[in-house]
Amino acid sequence: MNTIATSTTDNFSGKVPVFNQRIFFWAITSALAGFLFGFDTVVISGAEQKIQALWGLSAGLHGFAIGSALYGTVIGSLFGGLPTDFFGRKKTLLWIGVLYVISALGCAFATNVTMFIVARIIGGIGIGISTVAAPLYISEIAPPAYRGRLAGMFQFNIVFGILIAFASNALLAGIGENAWRWMLGVAAFPSVIYTLMCFTIPESPRWLIGRKGDRAAGIKVLKLIEPEATSAQIEADADAILAASSERVTSTNFWTWRLRVPICLAFLIAFFNQLSGINAILYFAPRIFEMTGLGAKAALLQSVGIGVTNLIFTFVGLWLIDKLGRRTLLYIGSFGYIASLGLTSWAFFTQHYAIVPACIFAFIAAHAIGQGAVIWVFISEIFPNRHRAEGQTLGSSTHWVFAALLTTFFPKMVSAFAPGYVFAFFAFMMVLQLIWVKTMVPETKGVPLEQMQKRLGIE
Repeated sequence: MNTIATSTTDNFSGKVPVFNQRIFFWAITSALAGFLFGFDTVVISGAEQKIQALWGLSAGLHGFAIGSALYGTVIGSLFGGLPTDFFGRKKTLLWIGVLYVISALGCAFATNVTMFIVARIIGGIGIGISTVAAPLYISEIAPPAYRGRLAGMFQFNIVFGILIAFASNALLAGIGENAWRWMLGVAAFPSVIYTLMCFTIPESPRWLIGRKGDRAAGIKVLKLIEPEATSAQIEADADAILAASSERVTSTNFWTWRLRVPICLAFLIAFFNQLSGINAILYFAPRIFEMTGLGAKAALLQSVGIGVTNLIFTFVGLWLIDKLGRRTLLYIGSFGYIASLGLTSWAFFTQHYAIVPACIFAFIAAHAIGQGAVIWVFISEIFPNRHRAEGQTLGSSTHWVFAALLTTFFPKMVSAFAPGYVFAFFAFMMVLQLIWVKTMVPETKGVPLEQMQKRLGIE
């Protein structure tokens, strides 16, 4: 995921600023891209079975159609930094909204599977770019004293969007033959609202000064961000941004033996994140619950419980990450994964279906506290400054590639193998994750980045 860590200078006026409601509104606006991300990612779960039946899709084509948004996400995450740097943060955020609107309407009015897949890919590109542009924009407008909590709204909005998608699907399930079209099309309404709100936000002062070279426009935004700062302080901030943007650091290649440890860590944390089965469960939750004998309506309502559980335990994970540390949370998550997935497998083998919903909720809680809270923080900490953007791109693209593959092949997996074997496979992968955490993962909590580089043998 392309971010520009070196562009945030932390040189906004030295004293802790008065909380600026204007900045809060700008941050909320850009973080709504995360809401649309979360909503679009799992809203398909309520429609996927109807889509398969409507167009008579084979298991393979069905998996590709449902996972097509994730292939778009891979493209967006790999190349999202280009429009963000070239056109600016504001224009990129605005066009993300346009992509979401096109995707929602395209899915709602799709007349065949090809049109549906194209619409989902367009939405996926928007998702991928949003993971680059939205957090970056928030970090560049937020004063250091509030940057953490403001940037955290993006992650909160992703989880909140997932919850609302599950709730929306449950509410719309009984409205008739075309309920699935409404499930997918309703995303156009928040997408339009988000797009219009993007017209009200300013461009990032760091992009204006450092990239566009428009110091006067950048200073105007800085004055909005720091209304209590003196002209001299604003000028000093502008000078600091320009100086940081003008730094030239001789960079070595990314794919070197020297960086083998962080590269391996970034790849494996993203790999294990998806081989837990998280995206398969989020996308196919109603189908999984129906396998236990629940009716379609009850299965959708149970899916709402997944969204609530994810939201609650995301808060818990973010509260604990700087108290217990990254490695400890990965331990907790691994044990939770193994227990919940193992019990789910046992339940399907022995037909003790009543415990499956509770096991799935426990799985979601383990993910939210462990991998969900840790992955992006951890990847951002283990690479040196000059390679952090490339490292985040590696982790992000690995995450989305495996998410796309897993979602594509999950329907074929459950049709070719008994569900118990599928969940046993996920549980086994989490045993491997536990071994990896024990033997390879360093604790990064409270460790200065330069010291972490020395610990990993980079410097």
